[in-house]
Amino acid sequence: MGREAVAGIAPPPEARHPLPADFAAALGQAVADFGWLEEIIKRTIFALDKARLAEDLTERQRQGWMARMGNIADDSLGTLIEQMDSAMRRHPGLGERDLITDRLYEIRSHRNLLCHASWRPTPDPSRWHPAFVDAKGGIYRQDLTVEDVQQISRITVETAYRVLHVMQATGVQGYWAGDEES
Repeated sequence: MGREAVAGIAPPPEARHPLPADFAAALGQAVADFGWLEEIIKRTIFALDKARLAEDLTERQRQGWMARMGNIADDSLGTLIEQMDSAMRRHPGLGERDLITDRLYEIRSHRNLLCHASWRPTPDPSRWHPAFVDAKGGIYRQDLTVEDVQQISRITVETAYRVLHVMQATGVQGYWAGDEES
């Protein structure tokens, strides 16, 4: 089996293909939407955790909690999804937990593809092929259009608003750990 068959990509990697402006703009917006979603998830985790804190925390307990919340800024999307799901489980009555978690994992897959693929032209100029092999060795075979990328953005934004509603249900507006001290 040749190297191309294993990686599922050809031509050689030194062949760079500039994206058309409309495709590049859709891809850039999708990446920006992924970043916004991650911020909303982080703030929602903060809000869910803060809403369940005891009122009589010692200063040491409060500082420990704030340090833990500060650490989520560096977490990967997969870890954030796990933390978000766990935080939602601790709050009975929050609707759509399973739907939100499932959507977030789907978005994570799209994010990995769109952020890490090398793009190749296809015979159809409206379609581009993402040369991408996931962590499990899976090869993405589907070509994408601007509309496909825009649909991924729409799903990302819709899911971010669902997460935002979870945060707002806590009554905490999702400030970062330590914001109330400034």
